Amino acid sequence: MNSTTAASPTLHEPSTTATSGAADRVKALVERVSAKIAPTWPLDRFIAVNPFWGSIDQPVSELASKLGTLSGASLTMPRAWYREAYDAGRLRDEHLEAALDASGADASVEDLVLELTRDASPRTTVPRVVDLLDAERDLTRETSVRQFVTHDISQFCAAYFDDGQASFGPGREGGLYASFRRHALVDRSPEIRLGLSHHRIWARDLPATAIEATVLALDALDLPQSEHEDYLWSLLLDQNGWASWCAYRRFTARMSGGDDDCIADLLAIRIAWEWLLHRSGGEPVARRLVRDRAQAQRANLESSKLPCADWVLQAAMEFAYREPLVRGLSVKAEAAPRTAGTVQAVFCIDVRSEPFRRALEAEAPSVTTLGFAGFFGMPVEYRPLAAHAARPQLPGPLAAKLRVEDTGLDAAVAARRGRTLDLAATWKRFTTDAVSTFTFVEALGLGYAGKLLRDGFGLGSPQNADDLGLTEAERDGRKPRLVSTVDGRELDLAARADLAAGMLGAMSLTHDFARIVLLAGHGSETRNNAHAAGLDCGACCGQTGEVNARAAAALLNDPAVRTGLAARGIHVPDATWFLPALHNTTTDDVRLFDVDEVPASHRDDLDTLRTWLAAAGSRTRATRAGRLGLAHLEPAELDRAVRARARDWAEVRPEWGLADNAAFIVAPRERSSRLDLAGRSFLHEYRHEEDEGYRVLELIMTAPMVVTHWINFQYYASSVDDERYGSGNKVLHNVVGGHLGVFEGNGGDLRIGLPMQSVHDGTRLVHTPLRLSVFIEAPRDAIDAILARHAHVDALVRNGWLALLQVDTDEGCVHLRGADGWHAQR
Repeated sequence: MNSTTAASPTLHEPSTTATSGAADRVKALVERVSAKIAPTWPLDRFIAVNPFWGSIDQPVSELASKLGTLSGASLTMPRAWYREAYDAGRLRDEHLEAALDASGADASVEDLVLELTRDASPRTTVPRVVDLLDAERDLTRETSVRQFVTHDISQFCAAYFDDGQASFGPGREGGLYASFRRHALVDRSPEIRLGLSHHRIWARDLPATAIEATVLALDALDLPQSEHEDYLWSLLLDQNGWASWCAYRRFTARMSGGDDDCIADLLAIRIAWEWLLHRSGGEPVARRLVRDRAQAQRANLESSKLPCADWVLQAAMEFAYREPLVRGLSVKAEAAPRTAGTVQAVFCIDVRSEPFRRALEAEAPSVTTLGFAGFFGMPVEYRPLAAHAARPQLPGPLAAKLRVEDTGLDAAVAARRGRTLDLAATWKRFTTDAVSTFTFVEALGLGYAGKLLRDGFGLGSPQNADDLGLTEAERDGRKPRLVSTVDGRELDLAARADLAAGMLGAMSLTHDFARIVLLAGHGSETRNNAHAAGLDCGACCGQTGEVNARAAAALLNDPAVRTGLAARGIHVPDATWFLPALHNTTTDDVRLFDVDEVPASHRDDLDTLRTWLAAAGSRTRATRAGRLGLAHLEPAELDRAVRARARDWAEVRPEWGLADNAAFIVAPRERSSRLDLAGRSFLHEYRHEEDEGYRVLELIMTAPMVVTHWINFQYYASSVDDERYGSGNKVLHNVVGGHLGVFEGNGGDLRIGLPMQSVHDGTRLVHTPLRLSVFIEAPRDAIDAILARHAHVDALVRNGWLALLQVDTDEGCVHLRGADGWHAQR
């Protein structure tokens, strides 16, 4: 007889009333473990996130050890990966020595080389009740208890949180836990799949609130209080996808001054399952739980006493990557004074912009390129014409303060577009409804064949959703413009001038303006891709930079704002025109916007710029062709092939996104312009000598540096542990709840992170998992002062989540920030 059916239903009779002291203690525990789960954004606002953001107060190596114990996660690559790099000469003894010196480990290079020949010993996962029951089941013939519980909770959450995809779902009265409790009273699947004959009877004993249920379960499990926090954490990690979704709900609620308890409810549901299974297993399971957990903890205590080589090897790989950058950035020289040139082109700091900037500079030496965050310092939300709601157009950790809306079109056009949007929403519900999806194509018959053929062969032109329902003339007349604050208050001239001044100051562009200043946001082009928004931008709530660039350019072209800028010491010449654009990172085309507003005096400049941008795009496509498997094609064929990939609904890798990102350089462009950064570096323009009080540097270190770290560590985690922190094979993805996330197949946990195809080409990893190396050209004491004022930034550096390096052009040296200060790198 299975352990799940062996016990009497009277064993472990519960007490459903928790004392106030016990409830308060458990509530504090739940808050602490919930804070360790990073949010995941919905698919239509998908942004990159460090999935361990809630734990950056711990050294990354210590957290990795803890996660190995709690969930079996691994945050470094297998030893064979480092060994292959060593055998190929990419990792050398001097890199191992540098990593050993930085770590302070009592080992030699020879010891590390020996470790390369061995496989690392995995951490012993401390068991939960589901693990004990699975250990006694024949999983080749019987259902895994752990997989059943994960699937059951996940399917319930998918129905509960559904946002319009399903026709019906569970009642939401009382919240997630209350809904689950009602569901458990009538759910027969545990009886059928696991043989839990008393499941529905015992479900009646579940307390009314999530905290009371958690108290009840912890008491019944009879674990030492010192283990409660780790046990609860391990349960959230077991349901990490939905825990991350609940963390997002809580994050957004708290940003707006509210709160959300879903993550506490989810934890109560997961531990309620532990309680039910523990009760069903009887005294044998109770004894094994205590015994096996103690054995696992002893084994991990012994293994923790052994020197861990994996993080030293990881650091050595990062020293190897940085070596040529340190050499190239160490040149002793002053930053050349900026000249206006013919064009100043401001691109997003995104790594995909770097090859295009290099190509544009090669095609047109009189063009100066700069890097700046792709939302252009505009903390805005955007409401498209006739849309019912606004969407954020800024990095996920920030709250929108200002509103952009479409202007330039009359009320009749708005009314017609509103009807089009309503019809499109109805059509989408029809095509995605759980029932109609099976009959959709059959019902439409041959009338739908044309669209299937166009999509299947990558034909037709892409449609910008913001242009839906508009004629070509109306699309040209649609003007996204800054109109108010988010609560509808008018933005006066002083506020607009302050916004413009802050924007120009942050991009280090306050003097010597060119005749044309190009503001180039970026976006991607892809079909049939659940994670398409993540390719549009790695940070800005999954939107392209079009709206921000157009609103920013209009603001900076406003004569009244120019007058306000002059009063603030920024004199923009009358001959300077700010021109918005969008860099398509899939095809490397650049589309210019609002060209009808460009003065006649700049028409020749505009034509010349178009020629340069087209040539730079062709050059960039040739640079990227090798990674796409298209290096054998001639330029014209390559251009067609790249565009076809963008429009092919069967293409799983239309572009590589931010794969292989590894560095963030904060310095004048001339410091890095002679280096081939291979599309692996974020680039932010910064001139410390123009930064009074280092206010811009503080902004960069607390915002763009954090965002680039989030991007870097999402790619890192998705590469080293796709099972837990990536979203698996995108060919098998099914969208959950309309836009919440994806399942891989039809079940399991909600998947977070990147699809395997975003980091792997089917044969090898394309993303090299390295922690971000941040190079800043600024005085060391200024950097230290900012670290001292911002604990979360200091934690990133101090605990090894990224490497912080200072470029000292006076000394001709780069210094690495260690726990005990700065160390010169050679």
